[in-house]
Amino acid sequence: MSGGFPEVRPRRLRSSAAVRRLVAETTLEPRQLILPMFVREDAREPIPIRSMPGVVQHTRDTARKAVAEAAQLGLGGVMLFGVPSSKDPVGSGALDPEGILNVAIRDAVSEVGDSLLVMSDLCLDEFTSHGHCGVLDSKGRVDNDATLKIYAEMGVAQATAGAHVVGPSGMMDGQVGVVRSALDAAGFVDTVILAYAVKYASAFFGPFREAVDSSLTGDRKTYQQDNANSRDAIREVDLDIAEGADIVMVKPALAYLDIIRQVRDHVNVPVAAYNISGEYAMIEAAAANGWLNREATILETLTAIRRAGADTILTYWATEAAAHLLTR
Repeated sequence: MSGGFPEVRPRRLRSSAAVRRLVAETTLEPRQLILPMFVREDAREPIPIRSMPGVVQHTRDTARKAVAEAAQLGLGGVMLFGVPSSKDPVGSGALDPEGILNVAIRDAVSEVGDSLLVMSDLCLDEFTSHGHCGVLDSKGRVDNDATLKIYAEMGVAQATAGAHVVGPSGMMDGQVGVVRSALDAAGFVDTVILAYAVKYASAFFGPFREAVDSSLTGDRKTYQQDNANSRDAIREVDLDIAEGADIVMVKPALAYLDIIRQVRDHVNVPVAAYNISGEYAMIEAAAANGWLNREATILETLTAIRRAGADTILTYWATEAAAHLLTR
């Protein structure tokens, strides 16, 4: 203190937008954002998702336009999910070269080539009539090892369709290893694996189930992680990296910022986080009621996920956020 006043004034570094920009510790850029997209088989027009205002199930044509826009804005990539018109117990549509997801991958790659990473969700839940992420055994339980065989084929099918990145998301033990082996054996040694290494059985997934027309009854607590645990997350990450994961992901993001930080501090590979449907929906609902500033809240939310340690964020706001960032 000098003359009764402080000599050290941290507020100096907050005194103007220019100063704040100069000393900002965390950046948020379009290249760090990935847009999840739903493409519906046989859709003639985009179908709004009621619980996710502003998000739609795309037609093939509108999906191509959205992918082109993502590339123009400089996003890091798009993550594609297929919504088939029919399902069966083993999710056979996931392996069909003419199935909606593989067709959507081909459409996206033909639209943008290598100028944007085309990523694909590698899981059976959108394709199975029971809605689980794997096939079921005679007692109705998810059969881990039988599911792995399908995941291996699914990875090759998606890479054959042109996917630059595949995202095993079913939380089956050993999923990364079998997909990596299958990709390498088929000659897809450069195909990146973005492993959903840390995926919690979360209540925040609710709107996503509408987005993919999920047939699930019950829950996925026998294979997705318990939200009371954090050490388990590090174990899963270590296993996935040992099996060949190139990027590891934490999902959800906002209720698991501590997990993102723990994973970031623990590993030397890129870390992604998925800002999921329920997180999106609650902010959209509050904004619609006039309870908060929508744009400011979106950017603050994404910055928080980056600050926690995520190198890359999957978010339904990716396109909108990128447009805001480019005009700031």
